[in-house]
Amino acid sequence: MSRSRKPDWLKSRPPSGREFAGIRETLRDHDLHTVCEEANCPNLGECWSGRGGESGGTATFMLMGDRCSRGCNFCDVETGGMEPLDPDEPANVASAIAEIGLDYVVLTSVDRDDLPDQGAGHFAETIREIKARHPGILVEVLIPDFQGEPHLVRKIIDAEPDVIAHNVETVERLQFPVRDRRAGYEQSLRVLEQVERESDIYTKTSIMLGHGEYDHEVYQTLADLRERGVDIVTLGQYLQPSRSHLEVKRYDHPDKYETWRRVAEDELGFLYCASGPMVRSSYKAGELFVDAVLREGKTIEEARSEARRGRVSN
Repeated sequence: MSRSRKPDWLKSRPPSGREFAGIRETLRDHDLHTVCEEANCPNLGECWSGRGGESGGTATFMLMGDRCSRGCNFCDVETGGMEPLDPDEPANVASAIAEIGLDYVVLTSVDRDDLPDQGAGHFAETIREIKARHPGILVEVLIPDFQGEPHLVRKIIDAEPDVIAHNVETVERLQFPVRDRRAGYEQSLRVLEQVERESDIYTKTSIMLGHGEYDHEVYQTLADLRERGVDIVTLGQYLQPSRSHLEVKRYDHPDKYETWRRVAEDELGFLYCASGPMVRSSYKAGELFVDAVLREGKTIEEARSEARRGRVSN
């Protein structure tokens, strides 16, 4: 579909409700940021107020400030002017989670290429603080590429989150201009492959459609991800945050997204694929993960073992 007019299926309702207001107030009290707000996510109200499966609403905490060291041309997070890390942030995030009452939490961060370890240690400390205070909580992390440095990725693995996500964002041909030049297709695949190779932690990634990619390129990206052992993938429609960002090349109908979901799950063997115009990387992350992995009373350990066997058989 042409990019000239945004189609009706991309309309979303403004966030509202008691649960939404409560989460926002808690975040303000602890001086915390969420990517939900910073990136103007269209699902903010739905995810924060959602209930489903065994997990409550999903809020994605953004660590290490609200300014990024990179300038990806699709992203609405501001670039430059990074502040020193807040040493109290790991504890503040853990306290906020207790107040909100989450049993599934998503952590992400800006890129911090300016720091000696690019923030990997701070990220890992936050994971450990949450796990120590909330035994049994499920923690998903959406990490930067850490410039492909294996010892930095290892810091995240050693903190033992339940899901490690890193977004490839788009097909190989369009990595630039979509992403900052310091990012890259193979670099992202290597990060995901390292997690799969060195742990039993679930791996996850996300692809934006609408940048001018061809169907065969999307299929090849999905195949490349599955070959590297990625368990979970999400697909969603790119929306232009402002006139200074990349223009949308095409709006795909929801039926197209359903086709990609079937390809990912039924043909390529992903554990699950969340696919739809309004889907984002952390869209209902807790609900979908719990429904896909923990149904039938499985434990995380049992589910991890099954996922590993599935990787070998696929």
